[in-house]
Amino acid sequence: MRERLRRIDLRGAVGVLFAGSVLVSLWLSLGSVGRLAGGVALELLLFLVAIALGETARITILTGRETAPMSTAAALGLALTALSDPGERQVDAAVVVATISVGMVGGLLILRLVTGSARWGGTAARLLAAASAAVIYRSVEFSDHTLIQWQEIWRSERWLVAIVMLVVGTVAMVVELTVEATVRAGRDHAPLVRSIVDGVRSSGGLATALVTSGALIALAEFAVGVAALPLFLFPLLLTYFAVQRYSSIRTTYRQTIGALSSLTDRAGYTRTSHAERVAELSVAVGRDLGMGQRELTDLEYAALLHDLGQVALRAPIPQGATVMAAPADQQRIAHDGAEIVRTTGVLNNVATILEAQTTPYRQVREFGQDLPMSSRIIKVANAYDDLSTPADGDERAMERIHLGLGYEYDPRVVDSLTRVLERRRGRTPLSTG
Repeated sequence: MRERLRRIDLRGAVGVLFAGSVLVSLWLSLGSVGRLAGGVALELLLFLVAIALGETARITILTGRETAPMSTAAALGLALTALSDPGERQVDAAVVVATISVGMVGGLLILRLVTGSARWGGTAARLLAAASAAVIYRSVEFSDHTLIQWQEIWRSERWLVAIVMLVVGTVAMVVELTVEATVRAGRDHAPLVRSIVDGVRSSGGLATALVTSGALIALAEFAVGVAALPLFLFPLLLTYFAVQRYSSIRTTYRQTIGALSSLTDRAGYTRTSHAERVAELSVAVGRDLGMGQRELTDLEYAALLHDLGQVALRAPIPQGATVMAAPADQQRIAHDGAEIVRTTGVLNNVATILEAQTTPYRQVREFGQDLPMSSRIIKVANAYDDLSTPADGDERAMERIHLGLGYEYDPRVVDSLTRVLERRRGRTPLSTG
């Protein structure tokens, strides 16, 4: 039961909430749109276009989280901006949320048409975050006034307005990170709470920048009008190009590691694509165990390079199955691989994982040795791939692994591997209590 609770898949609920927010906001805003003054309608249209274009300009940050900073900043800015017609009647939250909805959904559709695919989870998180900010700022009353009304009352105390905007923006970003982590946890079969904590912790810097940008857009709109939108989105545009460049460098970095890992395949030391299979399985197990994205990155790199030390062998191991080699040979392969990786000067964590990948789990159980979880995962994943054959499937491999349970292999990792394999077969793992 506890295992099921920590892995609840809420993607369906988020999808329903996303669609419901769009439809309800559109329905509630129908009666108000026709009464908007021309200047306000034009300002809403400009925000809508900025949000839509920002939604197509997505970036993937180090943790693997896909985000659209310009869309988020523009949506927050609109949620906090004091739009009003000549009669000083404030634009209600439904119109603001409807504008944000049309912009984000429009951007999502454009991206899907251009690229052929686009994830909706991030869009849903951004929409729900901006909608929460708009509702809190424009509809919820505090001491008989909404925050947008207090903004008019505090017209001469803009610093107080700024603080309130930052607080509301922070709440909105917590909503976004939580919803996005929830979707990602369901998609990747990762623990829900761990995914939320990892998402909030890893994206704090970017979230702070977006909250500040949204507040600045709303504050500057009071002084310079809609010109505040391009004025404060331009720095985010430069950031977008910088992160895109950094992302391309990291992609090249990953490809280089992948090419290095294929040396053992091409030299005949291991079976074809052995390293890729071990890396894929290791990451799935690591994610199932609740590892953070930075840990998963090191785990993936180490799994890709785990057999690199075989290039120093005089004669290849039959089929490259290190699990069948003598313990001394396994340790020498791990040590040689770690030393090769250390020469790069930038993969010290990966080298540490590689050096400990053949250490039996009993060293932890009996002597309290500090054995990295990534090393334990690679040991199990490598054994599984070495022992699996097309004829026998994975049953023989799992039988052999269970024979070494608690001695060679960490029981937690083996249990996680079992869950991953059951999901691959399309079955739900049975509860263990």
